[in-house]
Amino acid sequence: MAKVIPFKAVRPTRAIVGLVAARPYQSYTIDERESRMDYNPYSFLHIVNPGYKYAQEVKGNERYKLVRNRYDEFKEDGVFVQDEKPSFYVYKIVNRHGQEFNGIIAATSAEDYEQDIIKKHEDTLAKREQTFKTYLKTVGFNAEPVLLTYPDNALIANVIKEVQKGHAEFEFTMTYRDTHYLWKIDDEAIIGKIQKEFKQMKTIYIADGHHRSASSYLLYKDEKEKNPNHNGSESYNFFMSYLIPESDLVIHEFNRLIKDLNGLTKEEFLIKLDTSYRIENRGLMPYSPSKPHHFSMYLDGEFYSLYLRKANYEFKTSLDQLDAQLLYKTILQPILGIDDLRNDNRIEYVNGRHEMITIKTSVDSGEFMVGFGMCPSNVEQMKGIADEGLKMPPKSTYILPKLRSAITIYEY
Repeated sequence: MAKVIPFKAVRPTRAIVGLVAARPYQSYTIDERESRMDYNPYSFLHIVNPGYKYAQEVKGNERYKLVRNRYDEFKEDGVFVQDEKPSFYVYKIVNRHGQEFNGIIAATSAEDYEQDIIKKHEDTLAKREQTFKTYLKTVGFNAEPVLLTYPDNALIANVIKEVQKGHAEFEFTMTYRDTHYLWKIDDEAIIGKIQKEFKQMKTIYIADGHHRSASSYLLYKDEKEKNPNHNGSESYNFFMSYLIPESDLVIHEFNRLIKDLNGLTKEEFLIKLDTSYRIENRGLMPYSPSKPHHFSMYLDGEFYSLYLRKANYEFKTSLDQLDAQLLYKTILQPILGIDDLRNDNRIEYVNGRHEMITIKTSVDSGEFMVGFGMCPSNVEQMKGIADEGLKMPPKSTYILPKLRSAITIYEY
């Protein structure tokens, strides 16, 4: 039931792809961005930060129009070239920790998103959806795929393995020490085999990129409504995705840092915690939980283990089982008074690739009063929540792989 189609990607030339590809714009500090643009004229950052050319910050529609100008200039200068035949792209990433990810870049269906064949597990902000929809409509391209995951499939895995025996279109290593490989599939017979396998899948899942997919869906709705000759084959009916098997997906947790105890003393706070948790003071010995519903806490120079008193908590849905939800429902909201996990400035998040010592350092600095660590969720939890039509709290998962922009570009 899942529809995937090949497309004619716009790609950097082989000689300079490593100079063009970039992390998402927001992941750079201002100094990092400027340094890269100062010394690398090919960086995709020049396209998404067009005001750099005039040493001016440009915003809104004016920025979007200049983004399109810079993109056209890169095409005119031969930095980007469009493939002649619609293709799938086998994409492999080996990160600095040796983790390997293998999947297929393809165009996926906005109608599948609408019909919940492509399932979501995360809430999106309407304002961000509209902003990015306007961006896509103005610039006419998308340079960063949505990360989707599908049940492991032996035939697709074999196709990927066979394709990877051939000469890669791209092979390059970024300064972040992750290595990227890309192979093109334009053989119609192989494309048909891949499409047939996806067509038999009842659902696939968004792993990362909920706002990009939601914005692409809004663009599809707008363009479909405006087009009296709409037939479903137009480019706006699809959005670029990187599809990887569930076994390749790596999920880390986001740990929580809180700036105060909501007016409570340390002793009052611990007494309130005791209602829902069995508490053990671990002293100076760092503690990281190893089981679901167990949490680590760092408070006032000491580590604690917190074990949920399950008799006091009712599990009704897949969401109730999620540790990020548990922490919110038993501590963050009722005790620390944090209702809005997305916008409350008293809470910050640290991805779980960093050890608990990072939590300790942040609390010891005096900027935060308490920190919490938890176990990562897994793919089955993510799918269960999506299948029930529920949404995870913000910053519940830190998912790998993290993708680079401008390795393949989808034009609308």
